[in-house]
Parts: sequence; C-alpha cells; structure tokens
Amino acid sequence: MPDPIKLDIMSDPICPWCYIGKTRLDRALQDHPDHPFAIEWHPFQLNPDMPAEGMDRRTYLERKFGGKEGAVKAYAPVVEHAQNAGLSINFEAMRRTPNTLDAHRLIHWAGIEGRQTAAVSALFNAYFVEARDIGDPEVLADIADSIEMDAAVVARLLRTDEDRQAIIDRDAHSRKMGIDSVPTFIVGNRHAVPGAQPPELWARVIAELTEAS
Repeated sequence: MPDPIKLDIMSDPICPWCYIGKTRLDRALQDHPDHPFAIEWHPFQLNPDMPAEGMDRRTYLERKFGGKEGAVKAYAPVVEHAQNAGLSINFEAMRRTPNTLDAHRLIHWAGIEGRQTAAVSALFNAYFVEARDIGDPEVLADIADSIEMDAAVVARLLRTDEDRQAIIDRDAHSRKMGIDSVPTFIVGNRHAVPGAQPPELWARVIAELTEAS
C-alpha cells in the first residue's frame, strides 16, 4: 500500500469559505474512501488583531464592511455557495465575532489525540449552525467533551498560555510562505490549492495521485 500523501489545510473556524471548502472536500473523500490523504489542519486567523474577548458582531461588520448593507453584499456569495453545498449558516443569530486563538489551541490539542478533524467539524457547527461564541472557554470545553476529549483538562489548559505562542508562530509562518487567504490546501508539501474547491476538483486530484502512486 502506498504511503499516504499529506494534505495540509490552513483554515480558521470562523471562515465561512473554510466551512464550505471542508464540506466539499468531505464529499469527495466520502466518494473515494481509498483516497491517499493524511490530513492536518493548521492555524490561520482571519482577524489576528481581534481583542481577546472578541467583538460585538454588528460593530465588527460595520468596521470591516462599512455597515449592514456592505456585509449583506459581501456575504451574498457565501450564502449561495453554502446553500449549494447543503449548508445553512445562521448569520442572523450570531452576536459576537470571537478571537479564534483559543479555538486553534483546541484544534492543536485535538490533533495530539487523533481528533483534529472532529474538532474542526465541531467548531464549524458550533459557530455557523448553533451561533455559539467559540472564543468562550466554556464553549470550547463543551466542544472538547463532545468529541471525547477531557473537558476538565482542556478548561485548565485554556486558563494558561500553553501553546499560545506556538499557534501565533505557525500562523506567522504560513503568511511568510505567501498564504494570505483561507482555506488554502497544500498537497504533498508541493502544490497549493487556494479556495473552497468543488468535489469534482478533489476527485481529479485523487485520481491523479492514485495513478501516480
């Protein structure tokens, strides 16, 4: 059996295109259960300067898009592509835009336990479907519990600076590599595939990699 091929994914749990991109990738992987990928998720904060406590979402949208009208225009293609992917995003219920550093710490710790993709999925669901504040340590501990991690351990770690600088450094490293938007997928440490690509593209990539192995 050929060695697995690394698929590195730069992503942020509050990035709607990352949510859509993961859903499309998942569809291709389900259709090709013999795919060659070994997946690892990497931190990239859309808002690295976000206050640690996050920000009122309306204030955030006004600053980023100049108000509700600008936000509606910016998010229209997101809503369309999400619906086409079978997803519903509960923008109306969202009250805060969080700082995602702690969410990335949770993803990192989940990876140590072999639950990284489960953590990413749970964070996307919590934020986009349930409109929960994934910058809240209690919410993150609850998410950890939902994927069979030790919530008490996660809660204790979140009260420390454990792995905080490592996440910041990894984010900075991705930017130095030239990555300036997410999702970005890197296939086999060689080919960068930016954006929420359709399942058909991933099917072609899987076929090409399978033929070449």
